[in-house]
Amino acid sequence: MTAKVEIYGTSFCRHCLAARALLDSKQIDYTEYLIDLMPLERGEMLRRCGRKKVPQILINNEPIGGDEDLMMLDASGELDQLLKHP
Repeated sequence: MTAKVEIYGTSFCRHCLAARALLDSKQIDYTEYLIDLMPLERGEMLRRCGRKKVPQILINNEPIGGDEDLMMLDASGELDQLLKHP
C-alpha cells in the first residue's frame, strides 16, 4: 500500500510544477487542490498546513512543506520511506 499524497497549489506556479514533476517521475498518485481554480481550498490549506505559500504537500495527512522540502526529503532518501508507509 502506498502513502496518501496531497498537494495544494496553483496551475501556474513553477514551484508547484516542480513538486508535481518529482512525484510524477516516481509514479506517485496524488490528489491536487488548485487554489486558483478552487479558491475555497485556500482556507483549508491554511487550516491543515498552517502556511499561505504554495505548494503545500501532505503525506498521510502530515504537512511536509513545499517543493524545496520535498526535494530535500528526496535527496536524503526519506521521501521514498514516507511514500511506502501509509
